[in-house]
Amino acid sequence: MKNLLSDKESGKPIKVKVGNIIVGGDEKIIISGPCAVESYEDLLSIAKELKKLGVHMLRGGAYKPRTSPYSFQGLEDEGLKIMNEVGKIVDMPLVSEIMDTRDVEKALNYIDVIQIGSRNMYNYSLLKEVGKTNAPILLKRGMSATLEEWIYAAEYIMAEGNLNVILCERGIRTFETYTRNTLDLNSVAVIKQKFRLPVLVDPSHGTGLSELVSPMALTAICAGADGLEIESHICPEKAISDARQTISIKELSKIIEDVNKFTTYF
Repeated sequence: MKNLLSDKESGKPIKVKVGNIIVGGDEKIIISGPCAVESYEDLLSIAKELKKLGVHMLRGGAYKPRTSPYSFQGLEDEGLKIMNEVGKIVDMPLVSEIMDTRDVEKALNYIDVIQIGSRNMYNYSLLKEVGKTNAPILLKRGMSATLEEWIYAAEYIMAEGNLNVILCERGIRTFETYTRNTLDLNSVAVIKQKFRLPVLVDPSHGTGLSELVSPMALTAICAGADGLEIESHICPEKAISDARQTISIKELSKIIEDVNKFTTYF
C-alpha cells in the first residue's frame, strides 16, 4: 500500500472540517441519531435531546439499503427534507447515506456529510462521483472488506480531488454469530499509525447489541478513534430500524461523559 494519497509518508494528517467542527483534531467527535428518519416530530424530539448533550452532528437514514426488499426502505427524498428542517432548528450538521450517483447533487442541498454505507464501499461509480464534490465523505468499511480494500476505496474518492474523507470502522463479517459483526479495532490503531485520514468507530453496527455499545465505544477511543457514530432514539424499542442496537438518550449521555473523562486522561 505504498504511495497512496492517504499514506502518512505522503503528507500531514488530514483534518476534515464540517462547519465549525474539525474531525481529526483534538476533540472526539460524536455523531448520533436514529438509524432511519421516521417522522419530523420524532427526529426533532431526538435532535433537541442530542443537542443538549453536546452531540456534534445529527445522523439519520433517508435511503435505507436493507437486506430484504420488503423491509422499511426509508422516507427517501422526504427524509432528507425532514433532516434539513430539523438541522436548521437545532443548528447541527447533518449526516446521511446516499446510495445512488443520481442523488449526490440533490442530497448536498439538504445535508452536510455524505455517508457511504458498508454495502456501497465497492460502488466505485458512487465513490468517484462524491470525489468530484468538496463535501465531507464518511466512508464506512465494507462488511467483508480488508483494510487494504477499504483504504483503496478512500483513494477512489481522493483521486478525484476530494480529500475530505472520514473513515468509519463498523465491524466486519466473521465466523462469529453472537454479535452482528466483529468490531475490528486493530484497524483503528493501524490507520492512526500509518495513514493520514481521520477514523471514527460505529459500535452500534459493530456489535448489533445495545448493551455492548458503551464498552466498545470506550475501547474504540482507547484505540485512537477520532470519534464515534452511535444510533440513538428516545424510545429505542420502538425504532423502526435497528432497534436491537439502538441506545437511549440517557445511555448516550453516559457514554459522552465517559469519553470526555478518557480524553482528559489520555
